[in-house]
Amino acid sequence: MPEREEMQRNRWLAPISNRFGRSELWRFTRRSVPRGAALGLFAAFIVPLGQIFLAAFLALPARANVPIAALITFVTNPFTVPFWLVIANKVGRFVLKVDPTTFGTAKAALEKGWWVEFGWWLQTAGVTAFGFVVLSVLSAAVGYLVASFVWRIVVARRWYRRPGHHRLPEPAE
Repeated sequence: MPEREEMQRNRWLAPISNRFGRSELWRFTRRSVPRGAALGLFAAFIVPLGQIFLAAFLALPARANVPIAALITFVTNPFTVPFWLVIANKVGRFVLKVDPTTFGTAKAALEKGWWVEFGWWLQTAGVTAFGFVVLSVLSAAVGYLVASFVWRIVVARRWYRRPGHHRLPEPAE
């Protein structure tokens, strides 16, 4: 997990390193944590490489929690990429309603010569890329809602367990 000082010393982040030093980006608050979760999930699915940097850059203007945004990008890692590729392809096919009859004349033109393999690759890659866009937007929205809900539960439990916190008074007899 990158630390504030480490990100300030990074030579690639030198032009904006003073912005990464702001403490509000490293605090865990009820607004910054869900924003960080949403931006981390968005960056994880939208870009195959450099998700941590993208999440950190997106966290700056959104005033989101940088550690949460960076940590959540690990939902897509080298071990889970094959799974997410299949899911993105299925989501893209479902949303675009792609099947062999959809392409008609274009498909007939692509089935001649060396275009056969290129057309298959283009069709599969395009549908999968669109699936990743859909996954990034949906996962960001769901991540925001889930993080907000979990934050409320955690804070409510801590509030309830505080010393001096009492239940409603017993009715007088």
